[in-house]
Amino acid sequence: MIFTAAHLEGIRSGAVTLAFRRWDRARVRAGSSQRTAAGVIAFDAVEEISPAEVTDADAEAAGFPSAEKLLAFVDRKAHGPILYRIALRYGGADPRQALRENAELSDAELEKLRRRLARMDANGDWTEATLRLIGERPAVVSTELAEAMSMERQPFKIRVRRLKELGLTESLEVGYRLSPRGRRVLDTVFADGAGA
Repeated sequence: MIFTAAHLEGIRSGAVTLAFRRWDRARVRAGSSQRTAAGVIAFDAVEEISPAEVTDADAEAAGFPSAEKLLAFVDRKAHGPILYRIALRYGGADPRQALRENAELSDAELEKLRRRLARMDANGDWTEATLRLIGERPAVVSTELAEAMSMERQPFKIRVRRLKELGLTESLEVGYRLSPRGRRVLDTVFADGAGA
């Protein structure tokens, strides 16, 4: 699910506890969670409802001044005919945040990361080049970075997401940057071609 910055802040503060979406089928389920820029969002309940059931109190819990304004927003962003009411809450900080900040890696941790990156490179070396490019060109739009790698934008972004899962990169408003952990990995695992 996509949330505005204001709604993410409301979820984190506890002021926003509901979301409404129009989908062809439910795209989240109760008990699941989603990582966002504000942290983890936990989904507690997902139910189909009719627009007539949406109250002003529901709208306020979703960060809107009235049911009318909420439904207008949902209808503009609709991806299907079914209206869903989603109970949600802040589930804590994104665990990747702590991972990104941890640059104090033991030799065993560095070796584990080296092996993981080597597996990722099994069908063509790309991890070192991607990390170096992001290190050299932070906050550059992904389209330009993809072109520099002679790639389409979407496959490039998928690769960066895989590095982000390891805590090596961070998404910015525009582009990416290396995390402290990513910088350490680049300077040690790939030092003098060690990762090749």
